Amino acid sequence: MKKEIDQQNAGKYRMENVVIGGATHIPPKHYEVDLSMQNLMMEYKQEWQLFHPVLKATLLHGEFLKIHPFIDGNGRISRLLLNFELMKNGYMPIIIKKENRAQYYEVLDHAHTKMDYKPFLEFVAKLVIESEQLWLSLL
Repeated sequence: MKKEIDQQNAGKYRMENVVIGGATHIPPKHYEVDLSMQNLMMEYKQEWQLFHPVLKATLLHGEFLKIHPFIDGNGRISRLLLNFELMKNGYMPIIIKKENRAQYYEVLDHAHTKMDYKPFLEFVAKLVIESEQLWLSLL
């Protein structure tokens, strides 16, 4: 069951500090969110242009979640961003299955606290391969 949308905060950057349950990483202070999002979009548009699409999608997903710009819905939005980036580059969308969720949180927190995206990139790349294989098996 999905929660109701928080109409008061929907579409607005958070105005309070947050912590992410189970994560070591602490998102930026609420007054840093706007600048952090601007920096993310600059990196995405300029510095990441030559990156492989899977790396670019992984970084967009991870760095968005690192900022955690909204009170609610950050995970859903970041997964939409990841899959949109994959699909616009010709890849099939991925699904993070329930049985992979603990590993997902672990490699994501590692990326955020160590600035080491290799385990998270490997995790996403494996799911990209699985998704491609699934779709190809349907042909």
